[in-house]
Amino acid sequence: MNSLPGRVYGVIRRPRATFAAIIAAPAWAPVLIGTTLITFACSAGFLWTQVGQQALVDQWERTALAFGQTVDDAQYSRMEQTAASGRFHILYPAATTLASGPALAFGCAALLYVILNRTTRHRASYAQVLAVMCYAGVILALRQVVATPVDYLRESIASPTTLVQFFTMLDEASPVARFLGVIDLFVVWWIVVLAIGISVLYERPTRRLALVFAGAYVALAFLVALAMAVSGGTA
Repeated sequence: MNSLPGRVYGVIRRPRATFAAIIAAPAWAPVLIGTTLITFACSAGFLWTQVGQQALVDQWERTALAFGQTVDDAQYSRMEQTAASGRFHILYPAATTLASGPALAFGCAALLYVILNRTTRHRASYAQVLAVMCYAGVILALRQVVATPVDYLRESIASPTTLVQFFTMLDEASPVARFLGVIDLFVVWWIVVLAIGISVLYERPTRRLALVFAGAYVALAFLVALAMAVSGGTA
C-alpha cells in the first residue's frame, strides 16, 4: 500500500489500514498535486462551456439575493461579461481550487497539529498531519469528479450532493432549506475519513473526533444560514 493509486483507493475502501501506512511514510505532495490538478481540470472544463458560464452567473445572482443584495440588469450583464472572459476561465477555477485544496489542507493541518499536540500525550509531526489531511482530500476531489457532469446536465453550479436535494418541497429562501443547502454529503464523508486518519495518528476515539468535526461543520452551516436570514435574502 505504498503506491499512490493504492493509497488513494485505500482511503476510499479501507481508510484505517491505509492511514496507518500513510502515517508510517507521510508523502503528502503527490496526492495533493494530483487532487489539485483533478479539481482544477473539472472546474476549468465546466467553466469553459457556455452552460458552465451561465450557471456561474446564476449562482452569483442567487448568492447576492440570498444575502439581501439586489441585482439589476446592468449588474447581471457585467457578471455575464466577466464569466465569458477568456482569462477568467483559468483564473477563477485556479483561485477556487487553490483555496479548497492546498490552502485548506495546509491551514487545517496546522490547526489540528497545534491543538492536538497540546491536548494529547501522543506527538505527531506536521508532515504526518498534513499527509492525513491531503489523503482525506481525495474524497473532496471525488466529489468534484461526480458533481461536474451532473452540474452540466442540470445547468447549475450548485452542489448536487447537498441535503436540500432530498427536500425539494421546501421553499429555497427558507432558513431550513438554506441550512440543508450547506450540508454536503461528500463533505460529511470527508469528515468521517479525516476523523479516522487523525484517530489512527493520535490514537484517539474515531467517534469522538468525528462528532467534533461534524459539530464544527454544522455550526458553520448554521451561521451561514443565519447570516442569509438576517440579511433579508430572498433566494
